[in-house]
Amino acid sequence: MNPTRATAYGLLALDIVVSIVVFNVIAHYRAPTLVQRLLLTPLALPITALFVATYLIEGYKSRTDMLSVDYTSQHTIALIGAMLVTLLLTFVFIPEGFILQSSRAVITLSFLTLIPLTIGYRRLVYQMLLQIRGARSLVFLGDQASCEAFRQETQKMGTHQPIVFSVVSEQSVAPFGPTGTTILRPFHEVLDDVEHHRLAVDAIILRESARELAPEISRRLVQLYFAGVPTYTLELFHQVYWQKIPIYRLNQTWLFQEGFEIAREPVFERLKRISDIVLSSLGLLIAAPLIALAAAAVWLEDRGPVFFVQTRVGKNRAPFRLVKLRTMRPSGPNGDLYTRPGDTRITRVGRLLRSSRMDEFPQLWNVLRGEMSLIGPRAEWDRLVETYEREIPCYDFRHLVKPGITGWAQVNYPYGANMEDTLRKLEYDLYYIRHFSFVLDATIVLKTIHIMLFGKGR
Repeated sequence: MNPTRATAYGLLALDIVVSIVVFNVIAHYRAPTLVQRLLLTPLALPITALFVATYLIEGYKSRTDMLSVDYTSQHTIALIGAMLVTLLLTFVFIPEGFILQSSRAVITLSFLTLIPLTIGYRRLVYQMLLQIRGARSLVFLGDQASCEAFRQETQKMGTHQPIVFSVVSEQSVAPFGPTGTTILRPFHEVLDDVEHHRLAVDAIILRESARELAPEISRRLVQLYFAGVPTYTLELFHQVYWQKIPIYRLNQTWLFQEGFEIAREPVFERLKRISDIVLSSLGLLIAAPLIALAAAAVWLEDRGPVFFVQTRVGKNRAPFRLVKLRTMRPSGPNGDLYTRPGDTRITRVGRLLRSSRMDEFPQLWNVLRGEMSLIGPRAEWDRLVETYEREIPCYDFRHLVKPGITGWAQVNYPYGANMEDTLRKLEYDLYYIRHFSFVLDATIVLKTIHIMLFGKGR
């Protein structure tokens, strides 16, 4: 079995077994009359909720860094969300007579117990995977220029696995890298090492090019693929490992060659609009007192305008007026177009609003009006969009969908403050547009909650 699938199935089996044990033990002590025999069938609801929540934060993926503080907080948020969903369904939507309705404490305590347990054995599994993966290399096949580009990209993405760089031909090539010590190897030699188990490989990555591989090389690659060695084009590797679309693959016909989910699923867009209306209405109702208090604080600090209104570019390049709580002092027409770390224009109240993301709450009005969605690419200032469209090929592709209050780029990449940041965020935006789904939206919601709770906004 594929090691990635084996890890996922193993973690799922552990989740099921541990959940059954925890619920039964806590039910035995908290509600002995509840458990006359082993609880099994009623646990389908909480176990399903736990599975969905964990799946959304990639808690079954072997490449997820389960040792990180970020993952620990996301896992905690996800299981608390699963607990709330279980309580809601059990006591509001399921008719009377469901056995778990006998005790809210059993559900609550069971999920709170599962949080450290499920994180604990994931950390142990991930540590074992690190030891295995530490001896497994990524093999990259390309020319010298593409090898150097891939080396730089892995550094930016924080990839720590060893990488073997190779070329198809045995042409004369010079060592590259910052110290000139990175060696290029002929690909047939690398394949020999892989086939004879002298080199453990996690994946083989092929740089797309017009030049076809020699028939013998292709045959050996196919054999390795069927022997269980994952093989990706570079574009697919970007999507599977880093969940973004590489800019180098874009051109004006790429959209039509590849296609997008949004183009094939107009029903999804309608359902998304209905959910936007319902959730933004509810959000405005709940957030109204907070917005009023924050607005008062903004005004009291410097007696300036409460709201910040700016023209942004929406779906199909339609301009609209975005509304946020003001967090900065006016800087005039020649002020910096970007917000920098430690920017002196940010007010004291504004700093708090930004870190908690409360300044974004008035954008729910833009969502209700249909100018934005809750989730989508960031709505950019029209002045910046003009520059980006001149400088970045296919930047206008991101206007295929409505901009969002939060999105895939926002939760995966920090605030963009230059052209390089904009390029990299576009890679995530295009991944979102291509893989447009409720599952991806739910994943973004959980990651956004994590960012809001831990003050990572800017």
